[in-house]
Amino acid sequence: MSAPHDTDTSANGRIARPALFLDRDGVINVDKGYVRSVDAFEWIDGAAKTIAAFNARGWLVFVVTNQSGIAHGYYTEAEMHDLHAWMCAELEKSGARIDRIYYCPFDKDGTVPAFARDSYDHKPNPGMLLQAMTDFAVDKDRSFLIGDKETDIAAARAAGIQGFLFSGGDLSRFAEWALADVAANR
Repeated sequence: MSAPHDTDTSANGRIARPALFLDRDGVINVDKGYVRSVDAFEWIDGAAKTIAAFNARGWLVFVVTNQSGIAHGYYTEAEMHDLHAWMCAELEKSGARIDRIYYCPFDKDGTVPAFARDSYDHKPNPGMLLQAMTDFAVDKDRSFLIGDKETDIAAARAAGIQGFLFSGGDLSRFAEWALADVAANR
């Protein structure tokens, strides 16, 4: 992996690196509606290749995902964590690494009382992205999000980064196009 070429530092002295933010369902895996298990998980073409390519550039890679299926009782947090652990292990086999997965289990219309509430983390709100930017030194000017819904793009805008709407196909091709667009508009 190549070292980052950034010279900007955050307030605490860490070197700021650009970050690729990815929604999960519809971007990393096919959105089949509340994907809760390995047997229902189907990779989007180019997902692992995309993550590995940004890792090789020295970028941070985050997943920011609404998981309101927890609030609706379709699956538990433990089941989601198991799926994410499997997903990360499979990515590692391809030389790809996610730096952190941020998720929001809340939904104001949920049926599980512990999770039936509004949340600043629930996209289109920017909470998950802003938390990643707090946890890691992120170069916002070079960072961007790829999502498959307008709520993803709204969250990116609210967090101060560019967002790109992915409608399917090869994610690696789309991500390279988005990277070129960010670079051209800096």
